[in-house]
Amino acid sequence: MQFTSLNIIDPILKSLKEEGYVTPTPIQQQAIPIVLNGTDLLGCAQTGTGKTAAFAIPILQLLTAHKPTDHKKKIRSLIVTPTRELAIQIGESFKTYGKHLKLHSTVIFGGVNQSSQVAALNRGVDILVATPGRLLDLMNQRHLSLKDIEIFVLDEADRMLDMGFIHDVKKLIAVLPHKRQSLFFSATMPPEIVKLSHTILHKPVKVEVTPVSSTADTIQQYIYFVDKGNKTKLLLDILKDPKIKTALVFTRTKHGADKVVKSLIASHIKAEAIHGNKAQNARQRALTNFKAQTTRVLVATDIAARGIDVDDLQFVVNFELPNIPESYVHRIGRTGRAGAAGTAFSFCDAEEKAYLKDIEKLIGKKIPVIENKLYPLIDHNPVKVEKQQHQRRPHAAAKKSSTASKESTSSKAKPKSWGKPRTQSRDRG
Repeated sequence: MQFTSLNIIDPILKSLKEEGYVTPTPIQQQAIPIVLNGTDLLGCAQTGTGKTAAFAIPILQLLTAHKPTDHKKKIRSLIVTPTRELAIQIGESFKTYGKHLKLHSTVIFGGVNQSSQVAALNRGVDILVATPGRLLDLMNQRHLSLKDIEIFVLDEADRMLDMGFIHDVKKLIAVLPHKRQSLFFSATMPPEIVKLSHTILHKPVKVEVTPVSSTADTIQQYIYFVDKGNKTKLLLDILKDPKIKTALVFTRTKHGADKVVKSLIASHIKAEAIHGNKAQNARQRALTNFKAQTTRVLVATDIAARGIDVDDLQFVVNFELPNIPESYVHRIGRTGRAGAAGTAFSFCDAEEKAYLKDIEKLIGKKIPVIENKLYPLIDHNPVKVEKQQHQRRPHAAAKKSSTASKESTSSKAKPKSWGKPRTQSRDRG
């Protein structure tokens, strides 16, 4: 099947052709006709399946076909998404697919001065992409109205729940017109998300593509067992491979991301971090540099990385395994897109073995282990974090800032080859 088979109007087809898009992804094949028909949609799809185009293309077409008769400037479609990066990405998609149409779109998000966003709204927009917090702020300031919304999209609903945005979403839903078309997307469907979908959707058609438990067959996955203190050395060793032009590295915490970047820069590797403590312009600059390959390594936390969409990304490194197994799927799904090859390396220390077990249970396969002779896992039974915290508590109360700033140091080691995968795994207990 090609996009020409989906009854898409010529201006959008022209844009798709200019971008080199010929064949729709499975979710696009299923969702576009449903949305064009004016039906509510419940989409169960993870990032990287092409779901943005699955709703952006039909929204552009529907708004073009049903032009308002009063010619007043009003917001006709609202897309709500949890992160700034994802909002920007969606906004770019609308501009790309709609560049031959006379529709206007803009993106609003927190973390930056609102004046330019307010100015864009005052000029008039047909399509608004927004994060919940800034959207509510500007509504409360009467800079925008949602009374004319014809098509509403709630994207990454499960991430909304994780980030504590559900109450904001409910406030937004309360002021939307009763008569509207609604599209609801979530990678997972926990009970609270199912309940929320029932309040938003009317007789929806469900589309389910690439369940969250699955990883693309084109992604090669490997595990390194390594002591926590040697993870940086192992990363530097891996990055010696000239085939790794760029790599997306994941940490669990913002502090961890900054620490990895500091170590890489000290080793003369161009690296930047992207997380919630970074200013919006810094986050966008880091992403732009990474896409242009002027930054070799982008280090990200899970939430900040949700909207990262980089063409031809071949390498992902889990510097720390996620404590939520679904996050592993989302992380490595940044590579191996649209049938392309990709490689995901994961570092697992003794405390993370339980996380690995949960991940392998979720994806239904054992991840091959790479024999790590340079930095093998030696400390199989480290002191539990809870005990460490308990022991340090008296000192922490007196010297909190001093304790927080201390970092473990390790001696320099000469990088060597990073080994080959072995067929059998061990040390998984």
